[in-house]
Amino acid sequence: MVLEKLSSGLKRAFEKLTRASFVDEKVVKEFVLELQRALLQADVNVELVFELSERIEKRALSEKLPPGVTRRQYIVKMVYDELTEVLGKKSVPLEFSPGKSKIIMLVGIQGSGKTTTAAKLARYFKKRGVKTGLVCADTFRPGAFEQLNQLADSAGIPIYGHLDAKKPVSLARKGIAQFKQGGYELIFVDTAGRHKEEKGLLREMKNIANAIKADEIILVIDGTLGQQAYAQAKAFHEATEIGSIFVTKLDGSARGGGAISAVAATGAPIKFVGTGEKIEDIEPFNPPRFVGRLLGMGDLKSLLEQIKEAEAEPERELAKAILRGKFSLQDMYDQIKKTRKMGPLRKLFSFLPSFGSLKMPNGIEDIAEEKMDKWVYIMDSMTIEEKENPKMIKKSRLNRIARGSGTDPREAKELLNNYFTMLKMFKRFGKRRGLPRIPGLQAFGKQPPEF
Repeated sequence: MVLEKLSSGLKRAFEKLTRASFVDEKVVKEFVLELQRALLQADVNVELVFELSERIEKRALSEKLPPGVTRRQYIVKMVYDELTEVLGKKSVPLEFSPGKSKIIMLVGIQGSGKTTTAAKLARYFKKRGVKTGLVCADTFRPGAFEQLNQLADSAGIPIYGHLDAKKPVSLARKGIAQFKQGGYELIFVDTAGRHKEEKGLLREMKNIANAIKADEIILVIDGTLGQQAYAQAKAFHEATEIGSIFVTKLDGSARGGGAISAVAATGAPIKFVGTGEKIEDIEPFNPPRFVGRLLGMGDLKSLLEQIKEAEAEPERELAKAILRGKFSLQDMYDQIKKTRKMGPLRKLFSFLPSFGSLKMPNGIEDIAEEKMDKWVYIMDSMTIEEKENPKMIKKSRLNRIARGSGTDPREAKELLNNYFTMLKMFKRFGKRRGLPRIPGLQAFGKQPPEF
């Protein structure tokens, strides 16, 4: 889950508040201490933690409650408001004008994920019909061009760069000129990694930005950076104006305080976050939704958007057929494949309020993912006829399917048993919804076939 450590710490603080029989000054102060602990453990900048906690404590003890709202509810809203205020009250899109070229320059320290981020952004906008191009102006790191070239090739995005280039400014200018001539709307320029102590490289970064007349500079921040993020962001912002922030590695391991600190240091909005290593693991950043997920309130809208992105939402006619009990193994196969495109299950569960507050056993999502992948292998060994009519799969067919998929017959049988159980469940749900009964659609009888 995104920022799991920070999220779990905040939930513990709210649990203590909820257990208190009466919310008085002592309870508020204990809650604020727990809140401070959660933020500090997540490596949020110390000064920022104390500023936040002081404001929350003062407001919790002095502000008049709105009608019909309890002190507990008001404190939860207060924390939500304060965190949203730091991260930005609303999402800020990366704007551009169709038909005109906009130059986006990416900066950050070495190892922050800049090169992958450049490819992610280019792919993200290309999928939305924008003409995008990549320029590799990192002449400092060996292998930078090869890495970006591979990522660009996998996403079908044109790239400009040279293996033996030595002058980043000249290289960037030529690449931008070429893409402008081709009518590209978004041109992403990947630059060499810097460090706040490397004054020469920071000056070079400023020179590149001025030379190419960058329309926007995106600071790429490693989500695991912690306390160092504040100083890093401040140094970059002093060298050249940062227009927005991209936070990488928010796929479960990040403590996440670095992201909050970076925003405070620059005043620039977070526009995107990276939620995994794959090129498609990118999300537009929406502060209210993000904070809602941190506090366990869930984010159903983001989940629906992610389903749409992966095309995992069943078509209307298929959904009706499912609720009537007409759901083949082929349909199941297609939906599993689409769901797996959406990323790790823990990431999907974090969008849901019911899962947001539920402590999942460690490793349970890995087991579920492994089982889903194995089911795909098993169904790959079935014929089209078997997937459309699983009732015909008897013992001999089952053994053949298991051998072809490199699995045990018991695993193939488990898949079929789960399928028939799901089928019965869908039918029962469909009846409760009052869907019309279709004569002859009694699926496969009262019991699944024996094997």
